[in-house]
Amino acid sequence: MNEKSIMMDEAAIRRALTRIAHEIIERNKGVEDCVIIGIKTRGIYLAERLAKRIEQIENVKLPFGELDITLYRDDLTHRSSDAVVHGAKLPEITGKKVILVDDVLFTGRTVRAALDALVDQGRSKMIQLAVLVDRGHRELPIRPDYVGKNLPTSRSEIIAVQLQEVDGTDKVSLMQKEE
Repeated sequence: MNEKSIMMDEAAIRRALTRIAHEIIERNKGVEDCVIIGIKTRGIYLAERLAKRIEQIENVKLPFGELDITLYRDDLTHRSSDAVVHGAKLPEITGKKVILVDDVLFTGRTVRAALDALVDQGRSKMIQLAVLVDRGHRELPIRPDYVGKNLPTSRSEIIAVQLQEVDGTDKVSLMQKEE
């Protein structure tokens, strides 16, 4: 793959997360009864950053969780009966407003799998979706509540999110698939 351009640098990611944090607080009239849950892998780190920003703004520490949706994906060829969900560390979600966080929203299938996993954990009051990048091309009727940046793409392009915690740098790149 070839990098076509850098769509967001470290400062742009920081500003987008700060804006999303303010939008979450405003839409929920504070953060009472809210929990924040990141979808493995990069969604976890974005959720942690959002939780820290919200804590700085509201002086309230949000319950935080990590969600591994591997066993809920609809593209698995088979499921093992002894499979274990790794990295599913969730706070109590029953009766809570869940802010689900992921890096890129594309077809909607990852979010659908995350919703299935959350429903198995309890009945939340509501689930809101925050994504750093919405690139379009939905295959399911899923729409984010909070978006860092809308980046319309072609099917031959890929959005690559790199985060300091995983990749050693913060940036969002537009990549071109090689023919």
